[in-house]
Amino acid sequence: MDGAERLRGGPAEAVRDPRLFEEFYRRHVDAVMRFVARRVDDPHTAADLTAEIFVAVLDSAHSYRPGLGSETAWLYGIARNVVSSERRRVARETERDRRFSGRRLLEADDIVRIEDKLDAESPGRRALAALAKLPEGERAVMELIAVDQLTVTEAAAALGIRQVTARVRLHRARKALREETDSRAAETPEASLVYVVRGEA
Repeated sequence: MDGAERLRGGPAEAVRDPRLFEEFYRRHVDAVMRFVARRVDDPHTAADLTAEIFVAVLDSAHSYRPGLGSETAWLYGIARNVVSSERRRVARETERDRRFSGRRLLEADDIVRIEDKLDAESPGRRALAALAKLPEGERAVMELIAVDQLTVTEAAAALGIRQVTARVRLHRARKALREETDSRAAETPEASLVYVVRGEA
């Protein structure tokens, strides 16, 4: 947790004061948008999910514990839940419903700005795709550490697991990725990404 977080108050204070909540939002919106942009490639969906994450903060502010990690790590835990819920919703609906439901109109400048973020985070999406074969628990730890750049402690806090459990899952994930990439005859761009997420680049 940095000095700015301590001075400006945490989530619990922010939800009680609109001015503090605006500061909290401005402090974290770019990090949250980057997190979402690594997981979706549509600007409307990215904008909606980012807004939903901050709405969820209003209900979850009481759960933030500074001793367990930074505000960013805590927000990533909320963001994972919101993104997972969206994926389940999309899986249940038809292509037509998915295309038109839940979207608000965006200005052209907003779309360009979000598309720029989506483009910038495309390597992160490719890295996440390389992790798709891992079991859910191991994939979640590796995503937060290798892609979202959290520490093991912060990843454990975001997932609500013990640090030792996070370390074991990280070790297993790296071992699985190492075995997969070692079996490839020629290195491709995707293979290079796997070397990054397994901690060797």
